[in-house]
Amino acid sequence: MLYRLITLIGGIAFVAVLYGLIWLLCRKFLQGHKVTDNLNDRATALATWTFTGVCLGLVFAVFGAFLLGPWAFYRTVRAHDVGVSDAAAVWWGLGVVSLALVLTGAGFAGFLWVVGVF
Repeated sequence: MLYRLITLIGGIAFVAVLYGLIWLLCRKFLQGHKVTDNLNDRATALATWTFTGVCLGLVFAVFGAFLLGPWAFYRTVRAHDVGVSDAAAVWWGLGVVSLALVLTGAGFAGFLWVVGVF
């Protein structure tokens, strides 16, 4: 029973890690495109909408995270008038979502292995 509680707490922690990674990657994206005005607020808005898209996509189907996450990223980038083309915004969104999910998934798999689930 204790390992189930540890796994649940670890899962919740890794959800926070996923949001943190998305926020960090969104901030780096904005910095790379010379956005300095209200950088933290813009990064938070971009990360929140991207994270929401990823979560909704994961609920419906795992593949949906790779559709809804980049779409939410693209829509938020358009709303903030970042100087990047539409296609580049979608590809950047896919990159942010993919990298964050791979890193978080690998970390969570390692956590589950340490706990003894695998």
